Amino acid sequence: MHQAARRLILLGSTGSIGASTVEVLRHLRAHGVDFQVTGLAAGSNADLLTEQARSLGVRELALANGSPAPPPGARLRTGPDAALQLIRDVARPGDLVVAAMVGFAGLASALEAIERGCHVALANKETLVAAGSLVMQAAARQGVQLFPIDSEHSALAQCIRSGSLSEVDRVVITASGGPFRTWDAQRTAAATVDEALNHPTWRMGRKITIDSATLMNKALEIIEAHWLFGLPAERIEAIVHPQSIVHGFAEFRDGSVMAQLSPPDMKLPIQMALTWPHRHAGVARRLDWRTLSNLQFEPVDHERFPAVRLAQQVIQRGGSAGATLNAANEVAVHAFLAGAIPFGRIAEIVQDAMLELPDRPILTLSDAQAADQAARAFAGHRAAAHPQRT
Repeated sequence: MHQAARRLILLGSTGSIGASTVEVLRHLRAHGVDFQVTGLAAGSNADLLTEQARSLGVRELALANGSPAPPPGARLRTGPDAALQLIRDVARPGDLVVAAMVGFAGLASALEAIERGCHVALANKETLVAAGSLVMQAAARQGVQLFPIDSEHSALAQCIRSGSLSEVDRVVITASGGPFRTWDAQRTAAATVDEALNHPTWRMGRKITIDSATLMNKALEIIEAHWLFGLPAERIEAIVHPQSIVHGFAEFRDGSVMAQLSPPDMKLPIQMALTWPHRHAGVARRLDWRTLSNLQFEPVDHERFPAVRLAQQVIQRGGSAGATLNAANEVAVHAFLAGAIPFGRIAEIVQDAMLELPDRPILTLSDAQAADQAARAFAGHRAAAHPQRT
């Protein structure tokens, strides 16, 4: 499917996933698999954006925050809608857009790319969580594909290839358990920011690391799996696997189970998304079988980590439930990182939003934005009403 010098636009180029994507692109280019990178969008790191543009030969740029002078020969869009404008100016049908912007802000540009006939390599979880029905309908209408960049969904896609989706009884995604897997509930609820950011196996951005500590990251991935593979909530499960070596299972109706194993390195799922369904010489770390003397698996403790059950509720309720969960979580995580609420309040605020805000249909981007704004206002009020005790 992928050919040499295929056009590619990278949204979120200076973040963790974006920087790894640039590394993968350089590796593939050195091995004869070339992409013509036609656009880069970043949040606020103008210096790194400029360096990436220079090294990749990109002239069309976007920066959400700040307004520096553009690099020589480049056109720089600035402001909160800069990435969206970049897609409108540059994207063509058949392009591959890597959607790696963090948070709900990435939805509009990813949806615009789909509407313009672009295939999307999706690292932005919020796009499907907040507006899955809208996004999947647009993808079907435009005849474009979504390639998952999450390690878990990449694993499931690879496992399912060994049969067909109709033969799959259930899929299972794995969670490391985060830094608090063995902590009791009281100690976890009082965890500090530094403790929550100390992930045992992955090195990621701050927001996704906190989501991993609450297992909200796994909740978002369950909702994503529902939309990507068309499976109901009861056929999607999560299990704790502290080593982060097995990323997903697909159990087929004959009882056979396929699993995908690799070290915790995002460059592998990124490369799979860029080159699917083909495989090329990899840049990611290789598995050392001599170290695999012990692989642990254990059930999720739903009392300490209620996020997984909330994900199942989102799938069952539909409508704006996903947007509510996502927005309330983003606000609560930000409040925790700012020292405004204790760690234990994150899940409580999300649960309260799910309980008290009504579900409404998501038929347009404006519907998703309205649900997002309502949940942000609710969560912001709850966070302010229960400040961190000192």
